[in-house]
Amino acid sequence: MGTYLITGANRGIGLEFCRQLKQRGETVIAVCRSVSDELKNLDVSIETGIDITSEENIDHLVQKLDGQLVDVLINNAGIVERISLNSLDINSIRRQFEVNALAPLRFTHALLPNLKTGSKVIMMTSRMGSIEDNTSGSSYGYRMSKVALSMAGKSLSIDLKSQKIAVAILHPGLVQTRMTNFNPSGITTEQSVKGLITRIDQLTLENTGTFWHSNGEILPW
Repeated sequence: MGTYLITGANRGIGLEFCRQLKQRGETVIAVCRSVSDELKNLDVSIETGIDITSEENIDHLVQKLDGQLVDVLINNAGIVERISLNSLDINSIRRQFEVNALAPLRFTHALLPNLKTGSKVIMMTSRMGSIEDNTSGSSYGYRMSKVALSMAGKSLSIDLKSQKIAVAILHPGLVQTRMTNFNPSGITTEQSVKGLITRIDQLTLENTGTFWHSNGEILPW
């Protein structure tokens, strides 16, 4: 059994990560800005009031962890603001870059002392960040920030390999969450996270830096 630290843990995919990992006996540290009743009921360790875009908040979390080792760091927190060419909003694009790309890199860097040989780092990105797979355009801030996140994950996989820390870049699938307006065509959080955990379990130094769909498909950059 290991220790899993999950950001954006109060709802959606993050909450489901906490639920499934707790059920199989893992130690779970749930990090969020505000706690939900559903998260409280899971009986996991909760670190609330943590905004991953705040260096001060991250430093506070690191101090509270007090050197606790983390086996798997799951950078799950993110936002989506739908922007078309006709409604281009540069401030929104900046905000999505800050939350979706810069914050996970900063957060991972801050927690490097808590990682060890054999630890894993997970970047929750999106297929919408695939350049080759983009056939519908629009969503500028979200698409651009997720491309940047995937690049950060790829670079981390190279830089951390000598420390025997593996990195996965994961797409959850189209999931029925608030972020997707509970799209009826999507899969459930249970289905998505079950696949994501399988990808994490199968992550090694041999396949580090891979961009995976939760169903196991390797996605194009």
